[in-house]
Amino acid sequence: MPLLADKYHIFVLDQRGFGDSERPPGGYTIPQLAEDVVAFMDALKIRKAVLVGHSMGTFVSQQVAWVYPERVSKLVLVASGATMVGNAALTEVYNSVGAADFQDPISAEFIEAWQTGPNPVPPDFFAKVLQETAKPPARVWKAALRGLLTDDHRAFLGNIAAPTLIIWGDQDSIFLREDQDALLAAIPGAELKVYPGAGHNVQWEVGRGQQVAADIRAFLGR
Repeated sequence: MPLLADKYHIFVLDQRGFGDSERPPGGYTIPQLAEDVVAFMDALKIRKAVLVGHSMGTFVSQQVAWVYPERVSKLVLVASGATMVGNAALTEVYNSVGAADFQDPISAEFIEAWQTGPNPVPPDFFAKVLQETAKPPARVWKAALRGLLTDDHRAFLGNIAAPTLIIWGDQDSIFLREDQDALLAAIPGAELKVYPGAGHNVQWEVGRGQQVAADIRAFLGR
């Protein structure tokens, strides 16, 4: 964000259940989270915006882009896929999260394992990441992962009209190369930037955050 804020007005939405947003008992499906984004834009009188999503946020962004094409000027998907249905890595995580012993408070070991990738992240920043990741209660983890694993809007990706940039690290343990190929085939005119050696959180990694920002800036400047 600091590498883009000199030119762009950036809003960062804490979705329901996350950050300091309220944690209602329901509403954690991808379509519901997408409606929250549009409601957020309406509240701030943002007629149209570039949507930049990472991981779960990319599926929310995809949903907004095809249901509300008039609200999205461009789309950036970092660490994404065409669907999470059948995703082996996330299914394994959900099996742990769905277990009876996954309760509040969530263990620090689980949180650190969830956010740790193959490459270094600035220590001060990573400490903030762990603090934020600890905020959602167990029931939100369960609901959000269930929403991800049951959402399949692949049939509608072809309706996305916004120019789309896909950013992917080839050491991503959740989304593989075939996921990127599926996205490229589904979204008209989409382009892919591959980061050799980068993991799922490519935008956090030492030395790569600057390149992610540069690629986004170049894409938005066209």
